[in-house]
Amino acid sequence: MTRFHPSALDDAAGSEQRRAALAYVAEAFAEAVLAGIEGDSFAHAALSAALHELVATYGEEEVAAFAERLPRRLRDGEFSSGLRH
Repeated sequence: MTRFHPSALDDAAGSEQRRAALAYVAEAFAEAVLAGIEGDSFAHAALSAALHELVATYGEEEVAAFAERLPRRLRDGEFSSGLRH
C-alpha cells in the first residue's frame, strides 16, 4: 500500500494529468446521459468507482481523511459550475 502525505490527494487536484482525466470522465458522463442513464445515477456510480480506486491505491484511512475534507470544499464552491443552490 502506498503511503503519502495527508494532502497528496488534494495536491493532485491541479495536475495536468488530472485535468485530462476529468475530460475523459466528462465525456463518459455525457455519453451515459445520451444513452438514457440519469445524471445522478451515473454520478453515484462514478463516485463509487473513484473511491474504490483511491482505496486500492492509498488505503482506507488516507481516503477517509480525504473524504473528511470534502464538506468544506463543497461549501466553498470548489465543485460548483453554475448557479449556487
